[in-house]
Amino acid sequence: MTGSVPRRHHDIADDLRHQITTGSIKPGERLPSEVGLAARYKVSTVTLRRALAVLQGEGLIEKVHGKGNFVRRPLRKTMYVGGWGTLDPWTAAEPTLRVMVRSTTVPASVQLTTLLKVPTGSPLAEYSCLSLEHGSPHGLGRIYIPRDLAPAGVLDDDSVCREAATRFAVLGPSPATVRETVCARFPTPDEASVLRIGSTTVVLAITRIATDSTGRIIEAALLTFPGDRVDAVFTAHHMLDERQTQG
Repeated sequence: MTGSVPRRHHDIADDLRHQITTGSIKPGERLPSEVGLAARYKVSTVTLRRALAVLQGEGLIEKVHGKGNFVRRPLRKTMYVGGWGTLDPWTAAEPTLRVMVRSTTVPASVQLTTLLKVPTGSPLAEYSCLSLEHGSPHGLGRIYIPRDLAPAGVLDDDSVCREAATRFAVLGPSPATVRETVCARFPTPDEASVLRIGSTTVVLAITRIATDSTGRIIEAALLTFPGDRVDAVFTAHHMLDERQTQG
């Protein structure tokens, strides 16, 4: 009996996947309730949720808290431009893509203390940015600036920094250097919840550190994108040999 449970939930996932890929259930459409689906397939809600988890892991459906399970719309990738530290203005300006920005002041955690090289508990201006397309999350950014360096109005909705925040860009004055560390990893529980992805969905995580000409770290950004929704492009600029420039 125990061995039949895994087969059953995969059978349900196969049937729902077929309905989605053939268009019987359309992109953006809400699936019947979990209780209703469990009754339709004559299984427990536990088995039904296992089937839905398979489809969530494949990126075919997403669960919106308090609303139900929805078929994902075809994904359109955004582009992160390394070195400039911003979402590509062309993709970021797409009318279907919008960014929610929330700003506040937070004390520096141990992680932020290490990144920004400030005392633990120091006040930081925080910008939380969430990009969405048709209500589906595309990327999450948390940008931190030492409070004494935050531009005037950084915590106001009318701040000039808000436009930069919608591109996940460096918020303060142009830094002397920007160091970006990129890795692929599984999301944290918080990231999985906010981005509505499964815990085994790989994300592209970018830690961006901006430094001024004196060597002071003026900003730290923690950016997270589901791996199937972003391309990151980095361009290297090589210095010409001095002899070539003189020739």
